[in-house]
Amino acid sequence: MDNLRIPLYLGLLLVAFLLWQRWEEAHRPPPVAAGGDTVGSELPDAVDAADSGDSGGALDDAPEAVATAPDTPPPAVPEDLDSNTVVRVVTDLLDLDIATRGGDIIRLDLRQVKRRVDDPTPFRLLGTEGTAYIVQSGLLHDRVAGATNLPDLAPSHRAQFTAEGDEHRLRDGEEALRVPLRWERGDGLVVEKHYVFRRDSYEFHIEHVVRNQSGQAWIGRQYRQLRRGAPRDDGSRLLYTFTGASYYDGQFNKLNFEDLAEEPLAATLRGGWVAMLQHYFVSALLPDDDNEEFAYSRVVKTAGGPEYLAGLRSGPVSVAPDAVGRFRTGVFAGPKIQSRLDEAADGLYLAVDYGFLTIIAQPMFYGLRFIHEQVGNWGLAIILLTVLIKLVFYKLSEMSYRSMARMRKFQPRFSALREKHRDDREQLNKAVMELYRKEKINPLGGCLPILVQVPFFIALYWTLLESAELRQAPFIFWLQDLSARDPYFVLPLIMGATMIFQTHLNPTPPDPMQAKVVKYMPYVFTLFFAFFPSGLVLYWSINNLLSIAQQWHITRRMEQSG
Repeated sequence: MDNLRIPLYLGLLLVAFLLWQRWEEAHRPPPVAAGGDTVGSELPDAVDAADSGDSGGALDDAPEAVATAPDTPPPAVPEDLDSNTVVRVVTDLLDLDIATRGGDIIRLDLRQVKRRVDDPTPFRLLGTEGTAYIVQSGLLHDRVAGATNLPDLAPSHRAQFTAEGDEHRLRDGEEALRVPLRWERGDGLVVEKHYVFRRDSYEFHIEHVVRNQSGQAWIGRQYRQLRRGAPRDDGSRLLYTFTGASYYDGQFNKLNFEDLAEEPLAATLRGGWVAMLQHYFVSALLPDDDNEEFAYSRVVKTAGGPEYLAGLRSGPVSVAPDAVGRFRTGVFAGPKIQSRLDEAADGLYLAVDYGFLTIIAQPMFYGLRFIHEQVGNWGLAIILLTVLIKLVFYKLSEMSYRSMARMRKFQPRFSALREKHRDDREQLNKAVMELYRKEKINPLGGCLPILVQVPFFIALYWTLLESAELRQAPFIFWLQDLSARDPYFVLPLIMGATMIFQTHLNPTPPDPMQAKVVKYMPYVFTLFFAFFPSGLVLYWSINNLLSIAQQWHITRRMEQSG
């Protein structure tokens, strides 16, 4: 191999190609449910498919007997959310609206997370403007077989609740805030729906308290679902990051919107969770116990385009006359700060999607976070982590640079052979191989050490791209957001200059086409990286500078030794 730098360029091109493929995937038109209002439901006007006699969900004749209804999620039909009266809730971290119709969360702003560095408006995670993204929950009643024309037996996400006041705030000195809603059936059955918030937490709880004074046993289930429309891409993002649903059943599973349209989720979880993911943020449904939960998904066709549901339904709970039954579930809605995810639920940290190199990227993040705790600056932490990784691979890099330096030393002899056999490629190849054998040159000596390092470089790339801790993290001077591109393109130009300098340290490829590729590659990558997050470009620039220093030192030492 005449130029052992080529494998690294090819590796980087492969990474760029994979990114481009994922970008293409991310920008496909969202799948639309074909025919009808919903996918997986023939009952668009029913409150609950499992409650309908048509669903086959009949229970035993005895009201005390709990029979398992079919695994059918509650339907979701388009609703005029703007017609709701709302209850506003404000904590130290959250500012949200709860609709009295259904008791759903129809807006949630993250008070301490800005939309952009130059825009102090709180980031809106949930809302109904444009593309809907809300949290719905309710109760399903398991009906007695054959019963018809019954009144509403449980408050679904379309029931009308009453509220105590139109605003609730977490006051100074308070550690928790409880927001109650109330629904009555008229025959003595009362359901209270409570939202419970805690200070300094993106996790809150939804509680349904069933007070049964009806004189008959009541059997029902709780469901909770995240509902969102396909995000509208403005075309400004070059880098693809996953947006869609996920669930955890001991293993982390991702479902993009196309998956949800083609094959609805139907799984039984114990101690797991269901979530909607996007870059830097997550909303997750977290069951409060280890009981079995049925996880489901659905696609709803609306005038504004398809909307996607992912939810959980509990097992049945029987509430005897004059007794009280309770359902409780947690919700996490906020940035993917890994320390907070670890506290919320087992496996929720996997919502930070490092892909197939998680086993490498996760320890890298822990290292990056540890360094940040010592130095207090994420940009400086990136630089120091890059130095540490370079030290770990110092010997491998040294092998590669020694091989390159040796190839450079024999470059005149290779040029002479090419001139001598320029009309006979077969003889040229034989002569080159003979020179390799005679001088004990391994043409792959610089390739293999580089290939060993490539997975670690890619893992660090995903670590920097996915970690919410770097969102709007300042570095120095003009770099006030390491997750955004360099506004003045200073770092990409530095990175491009380092790549150009590296090409001069390497032997010139014998093939004219290869020589052109190497010559123009720095310019291509400068353009490509100009729109990457500045934290990533900082990493590549520092890595290039360290590589130049190491390669120059090794080459100079070999030239001096003769």
